[in-house]
Amino acid sequence: MSPTPWGAPEAVAVHQAVGIGGTPPRPDGAQKVRGSFAYSSDLSAEGMLWGATLRSPHPSARILSLDPSRARELPGVFAVLTHEDVPGSKFYGLERRDQPVLALDEVRYQGEPVALVAADHPETARRALALIEVEYEVREPLTDPRLAAFDPDRPSLHPQGNLVRHQPIRSGDTEAARRRDDLVVVRAEFEIGMQDQAFLGPESGMAVPDGDGGIDLYVSTQWLHHDKRQIVPVLGLPEDRVRLTLAGVGGAFGGREDLSVQIHMALLALATDRPVKMSYGRDESFLGHVHRHPAQMRYEYGATRDGRLVYADVEIVFDGGAYTSATPGVVGIGSSLCLGPYEVPHVEVDVYGVYTNNPPCGAMRGFGGVQGCFAYESMMDRLAAELGMHPLEIRRINAITAGSRIANGQAVDAPQPFRSLLDEIAAIPLPEPLAAGADQRDLPGGLSGSTRPDGVVRGVGYGVGMKNACFSGGDDDYSTARVRLAVTDGELTAHLHTAAAEVGQGLTTVAAQIARTELGVERVVLLPADTSVGDSGGSSASRQTYMTGGAVKAACEAAREELFRLATRRLGLSDRPGDDLSVEGGKLVSRRDGVLADLAEVLDGRSVDVTREYHHRPTSAVDPLTGLGDSHVQLIMCVHRAVVDVDAELGLVRVVALDAVQDVGRVINRGGLEGQIHGGSAQGLGLALMEEIVLDGGRVQNASFTDYLIPTALDVPRMRLRLVEHPDPHAPYGVRGAGEAPTLSATPAIVSAVRAATGLALTRIPLRPHDIALGERTEGVPA
Repeated sequence: MSPTPWGAPEAVAVHQAVGIGGTPPRPDGAQKVRGSFAYSSDLSAEGMLWGATLRSPHPSARILSLDPSRARELPGVFAVLTHEDVPGSKFYGLERRDQPVLALDEVRYQGEPVALVAADHPETARRALALIEVEYEVREPLTDPRLAAFDPDRPSLHPQGNLVRHQPIRSGDTEAARRRDDLVVVRAEFEIGMQDQAFLGPESGMAVPDGDGGIDLYVSTQWLHHDKRQIVPVLGLPEDRVRLTLAGVGGAFGGREDLSVQIHMALLALATDRPVKMSYGRDESFLGHVHRHPAQMRYEYGATRDGRLVYADVEIVFDGGAYTSATPGVVGIGSSLCLGPYEVPHVEVDVYGVYTNNPPCGAMRGFGGVQGCFAYESMMDRLAAELGMHPLEIRRINAITAGSRIANGQAVDAPQPFRSLLDEIAAIPLPEPLAAGADQRDLPGGLSGSTRPDGVVRGVGYGVGMKNACFSGGDDDYSTARVRLAVTDGELTAHLHTAAAEVGQGLTTVAAQIARTELGVERVVLLPADTSVGDSGGSSASRQTYMTGGAVKAACEAAREELFRLATRRLGLSDRPGDDLSVEGGKLVSRRDGVLADLAEVLDGRSVDVTREYHHRPTSAVDPLTGLGDSHVQLIMCVHRAVVDVDAELGLVRVVALDAVQDVGRVINRGGLEGQIHGGSAQGLGLALMEEIVLDGGRVQNASFTDYLIPTALDVPRMRLRLVEHPDPHAPYGVRGAGEAPTLSATPAIVSAVRAATGLALTRIPLRPHDIALGERTEGVPA
């Protein structure tokens, strides 16, 4: 094994009495607040080198020649690598292995990696990159996804063409439904720009050769085992020679599902036989990870005059960028959720994922559901305006309930209190009206002093989001947990080991709470996440509390049963009924006789060590032609009500209130749960009003936090949350995923409120000041 670098994670002992339902302090909380937490960018090792990547400045070009000789001659440079130096497979990928480790004979997007350098100082590495001579034949980039998909005269960016996936849904008879003479029909087209995950910790990590041909990687990622599955074929090493450990993660939101530094630093470390650290700057981070898919959407709804939906005709085109990444999954989720939580008997849907020469797009919080949610909620508002109904009433009329079917035909087989969520959001009091002498900080222009109170108009809007949890479409999704129960340092201790990535969502806190609940211990030791234990799946799809929580629960239950067997033999308890024994506060307790023994006495110097996998209930792939199938494990619901103040003359918006009601199944950690809803709502606010990667001919124009704007504490209002608990009978403890649904519903709620204030159609997000100041009033939009 290689030496452990400074900053690598260590086992953390947590001593608390708080089980599920409470809010214990986070194990990493104090360190993060004080600034002493070691993130992946803090890693260091004796004799380490710095890695750097040469990236293409062009969105589309042929590589005519590449000469690294001058860079290799620079003092302090230890290696310069091109695709010719890749020992194994030259391709990798999240769902399809179509992305070159280093460009071969062409580049397909700005920022594509072309060569690698390892040097003894980061500045030397950067100087070496500038000495690598690359001659390009620049081509006209293909950046319009509709042209890429549907224009036969456009070039194919990949051998199989420009279509990543097309998923239709066909249910009922939309043609017959259109012929009804009692319908109100509304139509609209919508567009969403490219959003970035904007995590605060740029991509970084360290690769350390073990001196025997193997390698240890310390990485900031969302899925250790899937990273390894992509890395091993490229390095050409046996699986057991490649080991991954989770380093400190500075946020993720889907942007760390794809590989970034992992393969590159491993290649450099193996080539130099030295530890190699790589750490992106902010501008490189914007080029070095995937983004949310932009989308162009066309919607047509037909409804009866009493507001009941009859048919929906939908087309969505996702811009997947240059490589596949998660686009097939985004298309699948996007199609199945494109009508939201509403009953529609006749459905015709076509969803496309397309290759372009724009930056690659992949996973981001909401994964295919965000785009459609903006469109279908906007359509519900249009329909309400057309029929003269309140926006909540049109949603109540069409709301799914237990037994209803969503767009892909899947039946809702768990409690679904959609209508009660609408009632809950309506019951939250509205904020006080804007006062005539309002503080300048409470106006849309803020302290700039640009807005006058008499020019501000208030609007109220609603948004409902429905998101699936866990991996869908027939995937045998599972998680693994190991639990060792022993007396350590004189105290009964549960040691937890999983490969699940703690990316800031609070999973380690939840895992410790479950262990305390199931094993009756107060001291829990959390071992670093690595690939020496079984796969825990990705920290995505709102799945880790459900899946790894389920695995920890199963392992703890098995450990408890082994304790009972030990106690039965040691204390002579064979005549007890099966439900007589329990563990509480480090004691073995009998319902009949009270405390029987200390658990340490039962163990008698031994330990109980078990590993369990947790698999969720089976799902199925959808039919490729009809799109129908029971593809989802669970559905999550969140409702937002937004209140905004708008200076329509200047196009400025201030979000006054962004209240939410969410069905959480069962509360495991209230503080963490509320934090997830706050965070998801803030990202939805960002998409509604400010966050967009601006592209010009495939080139990113705003690769910095100076120009790519994200919400701050001054932009996000205080939120009032109501958590509703309707346990899912299929889930551990009845939990529901939490983090993604509020990202869906916050965006349309805010845009709906701006529409209500201005009377504008506002069909593209994020809203820009000129969209409001220069927008035209459109019929069918509520004023």
